[in-house]
Amino acid sequence: MMQNILLAVSGLGHAEEMLKQMEEIPSIQRAKVTVLHVVPPQTTAEAMTAKWEEGGKILASAIQKLQLNPNQVNSVLRQGEPKDVVGQVANEIDADLIIMGSRGLKRLQSILANSVSQYVFQLTSRPMLLVKDDIYVKAINRVMVAIDKSEASQYCLDLALFLLKDIKGGELFLTHVMTDLKSPSAETAQVKADKHPILEAAANKAQKQGVKSRSILGIGKPGEKICSLSEEMNIDLLLVGSPDRRPTIAKNFVDLDKLIGTSLSDYVRINATCPVLLARTAAA
Repeated sequence: MMQNILLAVSGLGHAEEMLKQMEEIPSIQRAKVTVLHVVPPQTTAEAMTAKWEEGGKILASAIQKLQLNPNQVNSVLRQGEPKDVVGQVANEIDADLIIMGSRGLKRLQSILANSVSQYVFQLTSRPMLLVKDDIYVKAINRVMVAIDKSEASQYCLDLALFLLKDIKGGELFLTHVMTDLKSPSAETAQVKADKHPILEAAANKAQKQGVKSRSILGIGKPGEKICSLSEEMNIDLLLVGSPDRRPTIAKNFVDLDKLIGTSLSDYVRINATCPVLLARTAAA
């Protein structure tokens, strides 16, 4: 399921640390890794030369830090707009996962600050693992998936099971948030979590693959509840589906709802205190 991983490095953040933790997972260890650094356009030849040399050092440092099998890693140094080049290289290598650092900028701030990770996520159909600069990257044992009826959510469940199936002592937290405030209290909902049809189906799927799971049923605003539960449960990796609502003709245009921060995935990307893997569907 994950044969090609693209790691975009900038010399800052925790993206390299995240990949190192991912490489501890048996199902990931055979994947080929492309480490990418993009040199943005410069106004003078001297500045371009300096940035190019700096980029080479950033790549070399990242590869040294990762300590990967030389036969499984490829380094790429490209010139261009980072927000465009990351997506282009992901398509070239047919990446199954993009790993990037993220400053976790909020809403329109991410547009004004020209957030590369935010822009790439809007335009790519590939799963994307965002690692904020201000979080602590841990070994992956406790994985949470936000579960609903969408294909994107089910794809996230499949990804989580793929990652957890060979992790000794790993645990899957299945979370569904009800937005109906007239529903039973949170305490009553928790008791009924195992019998909720969406969670029960997901738990049965995990059981068939030998993955230990726990079901959590919450009430409230999905983004806020998912973030608070992930922190409360000390989650190492959170997976959230992000259905693409745009018509086919508009796939190359940014989803404005997400950019202004009104989507679940955008809220979680900004506020979660652990790395977040955002995905659409396997067929996307």
